[in-house]
Amino acid sequence: MSILVFGSANTDLVFTVPNLPAPGETVLGDGFQQSSGGKGANQAVAAARDGAQVAFAGCVGGDGLAVVATGAMRDAGVDLSRLIVVDAPTGCASICVDREGRNQIAVAPGANLMARAAQVEDAALHPGVILLLQMEVPAEEVAALVLRAAERGAQCILNLAPPGELPLEVLRALHLLVLNEHEAAVLAARLGTEASVAALHLALGTAVAITRGEAGAEAATEAGLATIPCFPIEPVDTTGAGDTWCGVLAAGLDRGLPLIQAMRRAAAAAALACTRPGAAPAMPVAAETDAMLATR
Repeated sequence: MSILVFGSANTDLVFTVPNLPAPGETVLGDGFQQSSGGKGANQAVAAARDGAQVAFAGCVGGDGLAVVATGAMRDAGVDLSRLIVVDAPTGCASICVDREGRNQIAVAPGANLMARAAQVEDAALHPGVILLLQMEVPAEEVAALVLRAAERGAQCILNLAPPGELPLEVLRALHLLVLNEHEAAVLAARLGTEASVAALHLALGTAVAITRGEAGAEAATEAGLATIPCFPIEPVDTTGAGDTWCGVLAAGLDRGLPLIQAMRRAAAAAALACTRPGAAPAMPVAAETDAMLATR
């Protein structure tokens, strides 16, 4: 099998600061770096570093930031043949990270708003492919690609982040829906149900996983409920932890792991990512995740 990611690619401008700025406040930081980012690119890197064969479809601009935005994917061996250069600035994120590892993020989507489902050909959407998507590209393009992929037998995993609105038929066509607690609350309000993994699964009829930070993660499928605890660590930077979780989860499923085992592997990788600064640069390789799993 293999993984095809349709999503965003950004350059992350990361500022380390003593405290996150309040409205109207200027905070002098003590460090800066720029690196590859965007939920799509991040998840592609996480899956590739965990050993999966990964391709990426998305858009960047014809500017200098595009080199940074795609750098981690190129280094990880991601197939970029479906990446298009468009007449718009490359997506960019400004990220402040405080001494407790908390972050504050502002994003200018730029070229990501020009990503189109048509960049992925029908032949690529077959039963041997896991299609991994997020919501930093146009929602209508995500919806169109999910429905096409489901018709052709590909497994679709959607990380509903940020929590944009999609038709119910799209959500019900997924193999797995991944949310954090905030995204689960937004979706539950739209569906008129509780924000629990069981209630969302019942409302949609598709498998649902919710990540809860230090409280671990849980999933609801036709087989029942499953809970995975987090791996205790001292966080340095939580930026990209959720993307690491999603990418490694997809890689685990791609190699044939049951969902519960893939979630445990994802939890280990996400914990490791929190011990290092940055998003894509912090993501572990498979051997590091194996070592973390061996500790418990």
